Amino acid sequence: MTSIRRRTLTLIIGLLLAGLAVLSVFNVHDSNHEIAEVYDAQLAQNARLLQGVMRMPLAGQQHADLYRAFNAALGEAVPHGDGHPYERKIAFQVWDPAGNVLVHTASAPSFATPPGIPGFSDVVDLNNRHWRAFMLQDQDNGLRIWVGERDDVRADLVDRIVRHTLWPNVIGSLLLAAMVWFAIGWGLKPLADMAATLRARHSGSLEPLQLVPLPSELEPMQAALNRMLAQIQEVLGRERRFIADAAHEMRTPLAVLRVHAQNLQEAGTEAQRLESLAFLIAGVDRTSRLVNQLLTMARLEPKPGASAMPSIDLGETVRNSLVQLAPWLLSKNLELAFEETEHSIQVSSSRAAIEIALGNLITNAANFSPDNGVITVKLEQAEGFCHLSVEDQGPGIDEADRERLFERFYSRGNAQGAGLGLTIVNTIATQLGGRITLVNRAEGGLRATLSIPSQS
Repeated sequence: MTSIRRRTLTLIIGLLLAGLAVLSVFNVHDSNHEIAEVYDAQLAQNARLLQGVMRMPLAGQQHADLYRAFNAALGEAVPHGDGHPYERKIAFQVWDPAGNVLVHTASAPSFATPPGIPGFSDVVDLNNRHWRAFMLQDQDNGLRIWVGERDDVRADLVDRIVRHTLWPNVIGSLLLAAMVWFAIGWGLKPLADMAATLRARHSGSLEPLQLVPLPSELEPMQAALNRMLAQIQEVLGRERRFIADAAHEMRTPLAVLRVHAQNLQEAGTEAQRLESLAFLIAGVDRTSRLVNQLLTMARLEPKPGASAMPSIDLGETVRNSLVQLAPWLLSKNLELAFEETEHSIQVSSSRAAIEIALGNLITNAANFSPDNGVITVKLEQAEGFCHLSVEDQGPGIDEADRERLFERFYSRGNAQGAGLGLTIVNTIATQLGGRITLVNRAEGGLRATLSIPSQS
């Protein structure tokens, strides 16, 4: 894409030249019309003056002497003498009633017969030259006075007027284009300064821009850049926290795995070897769960510019998820019960988010449930919220630990846990505009409830 300056200048100069062309066309048309009017008036005026001279009350011989003197004076006009160069392009002729030429100029055209139509006319002489003429008939004296002017005189004058008008316009347009070029450059200087400031910044610098003074047109751009820098800082901060948390949490499991591997290597008996191998497998399983939980946390981090979540049937999503979890619960000697409303419940969420949250709640319940215990999942709707509850028959929680249960890597009473389950559920609840609550049941156990806004 071309630069803003070039695009703006191209548009302005294009409009300027188009306007100049239109004005030039009108100037040529108006010049032709006005010059024709002026010259026609001069032709008529010259004819009237010549008529006045021809009407002088003289005797017959005096009239003849006047005609000879008149012709001699008109014949003295030369193209490059003291007169005007256009002088020989204007002609006069006077005929008497018998058709005899009384007065004529040397440049006058030759006619086979005198023109008979009075007024203005365009005629062509015997030499194929075009004339603009005015014929005046003197009824009192029976004279016909013809005054003509060659068309090339008028064309030459129009050309001179157009040249004298057009060239200043062209030169003025070029000067104006140069002035507009520098004016646009001056107007865009704050934008160039902003670009130079951005280029001069270090590649790792994410501090907000503080350009002053700043035109009002660039303030939204600076605000947008600062928002983008803040989002980048937030994303990088989340990544750094994730890396730090992962490194912190992976250090101990890896060290434990190394110890178990060394014990396996140094086992003296088969029983010690099997015991060390069991510990090693359990450590690998715990490390795998920790990695999966960390990856889940990374997936749940909000993404800048994320699109709106779709509408889903919450009951159908929960049922499908429970079908997948039921065999695992049966393998742990646990029963699963599901209670839901009769009508459909619509929420704005992704199916993956609901499945992850429900899976973590049921996993926590299974970890603290006794053998042959029952885990109950309930789906209710009240006051504009959908309530997805998971109830177990475990020992419940201490009130002092309630807030800490949502902290990352805090695991209460579960040596195999990674301490991220409830943190993940709380993150999902926050993203969906809801909340997670933990309540001890009166009959024993814990009720964990995920409440999110409903659409119905």
